[in-house]
Amino acid sequence: MKKVSFAEFGGPDVLRLIDAEEPHAGPGEIRISVRAAGVNPVDWRIREGQVLGAHPTELPSGVGLDAAGVVDEVGEGVDGVEIGDPVFGEGSSTYAEYAVLTAWARMPEGLTFEEAAGYPSVVETALRVIREVGVRPGQTLLVSGASGGVGSAVLQIARERGIKVIGTAGAANQDYLRGLGALATTYGEGWGERVRGLGRVDAALDLAGSGVIRELVELTGDPEKVVTIADLDAPQSGVRFSGEAGSVPDALAEAAALISRGRLHIPVEKSYALAEAAAAHAHSRAGHTRGRRVIVI
Repeated sequence: MKKVSFAEFGGPDVLRLIDAEEPHAGPGEIRISVRAAGVNPVDWRIREGQVLGAHPTELPSGVGLDAAGVVDEVGEGVDGVEIGDPVFGEGSSTYAEYAVLTAWARMPEGLTFEEAAGYPSVVETALRVIREVGVRPGQTLLVSGASGGVGSAVLQIARERGIKVIGTAGAANQDYLRGLGALATTYGEGWGERVRGLGRVDAALDLAGSGVIRELVELTGDPEKVVTIADLDAPQSGVRFSGEAGSVPDALAEAAALISRGRLHIPVEKSYALAEAAAAHAHSRAGHTRGRRVIVI
């Protein structure tokens, strides 16, 4: 089978499309014929060797955590899923023609494989950081870097829970944020004052790692009311870095329910072929994404 791999840590140029042996489902796992794989910032952070504590990596390594596809092997002890079922979920080395998943859910009706591949990690992350930052219904949550996949999920989940959201993003994505129910403003010089003009901030999330931790602490008045998924130096300021996943099966079940009710939709901004994985990583690292990037098999 074809698979994207890297034999050393480094930039996008270390990625190679290789011929590899097919993986097989072990106990408690399933294997899918991959139709699409989600591209997440953690993918290039792993490739660069940034997050070895949370994601120990033995070289050479495959790439990718999220995928959607058709079940073609069911491991021992697995029930509730059959060969031929369309599913989306998390596993390992998902930039490949076949991948093993350790957490999955049946794809909601009307969702394409390309769309479904964009949900698993971002919804788990969104649910986790909303929980960790402790924001409650009726309060206001500030989201820095709100237009990407996690931000898109956070805005919609918060809206569903009665949480007011202020989101920052580039000028081109202001209407996108407003369409998801947020009060929107641009980042850049004076952004903190623009946020203050929109109202009190009870809690804040840093989703882009663009050097805004000090301002987020000032806006909330408490470093414990700020959580980041992108700034590895944030703990030096007393701010929590959230990198350890919670229950992925629970997150997938909640995502499927929200999607089925029409309460959650994350658009696919751009699709890539397997051979274009390096470009997908470069574009993801550059930021400014609206929604998700996926690799289509």
